[in-house]
Amino acid sequence: RITRLGYVANKLGTYPLALVSRVHNIPFYVAAPTSTVDLRSAGPGDFEIEKRSPEEVLYVKGIRIAPEGVTAIYYAFDITPPQLVTGIITERGIAYPPYSKSLISILGAGN
Repeated sequence: RITRLGYVANKLGTYPLALVSRVHNIPFYVAAPTSTVDLRSAGPGDFEIEKRSPEEVLYVKGIRIAPEGVTAIYYAFDITPPQLVTGIITERGIAYPPYSKSLISILGAGN
């Protein structure tokens, strides 16, 4: 999901990759279909990030690998802030900051 302000919720690892790109002055683009852009959502507080079962990180093949009493939270996605995103590539064009204007321009205000 991509919000109208350019926050990108994607598979875990996207955010750290964007951070590393920033440190090394490498442009970081997101490629996504326009169907993933949600103009009603502004930021990460406007939607819930899916959590997977803690058992997936506490157990391997049915055997507990974490000490007893340890709990886990296993998020399926992370959120990359718009400041780390150089551009958002869609089938209708490339959006650049400020995303609140460029995404609406690409998608149309009715989406």
